[in-house]
Amino acid sequence: MNVITDVATTAATTYDAQALPGIHARLGRRGLLPAEHLVDGGYTSLVHLEQAARKHQVTVTGPLPGNPTRQHRQNEGFGRDDFHIDFDRRQVTCPQGQVSRGWHGPYPTSSPTAAPLIVARFTKGQCQPCPARTQCTSSSESARNVGFPPRELRDLQVRVRTEQQTPQWKARYAVRSGVEGTVNEFAHGHGMRRCRYRGQQKAHLQHVLTAIAVNIERLSAVSPTGKASPPRPPTALQDFLDQHGIPRPKSWRTASD
Repeated sequence: MNVITDVATTAATTYDAQALPGIHARLGRRGLLPAEHLVDGGYTSLVHLEQAARKHQVTVTGPLPGNPTRQHRQNEGFGRDDFHIDFDRRQVTCPQGQVSRGWHGPYPTSSPTAAPLIVARFTKGQCQPCPARTQCTSSSESARNVGFPPRELRDLQVRVRTEQQTPQWKARYAVRSGVEGTVNEFAHGHGMRRCRYRGQQKAHLQHVLTAIAVNIERLSAVSPTGKASPPRPPTALQDFLDQHGIPRPKSWRTASD
């Protein structure tokens, strides 16, 4: 049984990942922080995964976005992961053995949820005569640059991307399906896709009161022995519709769901 412990109301333009630090801070003040927080892909910012572990000792588990480079997306040519990064020597070696001539950054990014970026640069003299040039860059003039996060974030990124391919990680993450059920309950059972009031503060109050009502309903469904009560039987109207073959909307409230 999922019980709502925190309600956050943000502007529609706010990224999901931007809300995560505030959620952890509020749960921390009330002593309700989980050891592991299962989230969807909208919350898995690399920066916030590291921040949650460092500040709150919370493991944020969710699908981390893949490598965004063209080579990786098209699964052809040399992607960023094909380059060897040596943080101690501050240099990068390409698949053909060339060593970068420049190491710059880390540079801050425009997005508050994106990691800082280090850029390793190769020269035209290295890239233009290379026999594998077309596998590395589509430019006929410029040389290849490789961008990646600082060492701590890079190590975290590699570890998380590797773990999320394992059956153990997928089985653990499957538990989050219960959260999606809660989201569906709010959206379709309580009309939460529309605000009844104007203004973010009033909308937040609506969200909080709805969460309280859902918690009360869920807790009241648990018997003193800890076993869930049997499902609510269909109403007379639902029976009538079913007997006459009239379709009725499925919702979390119906006994047949």
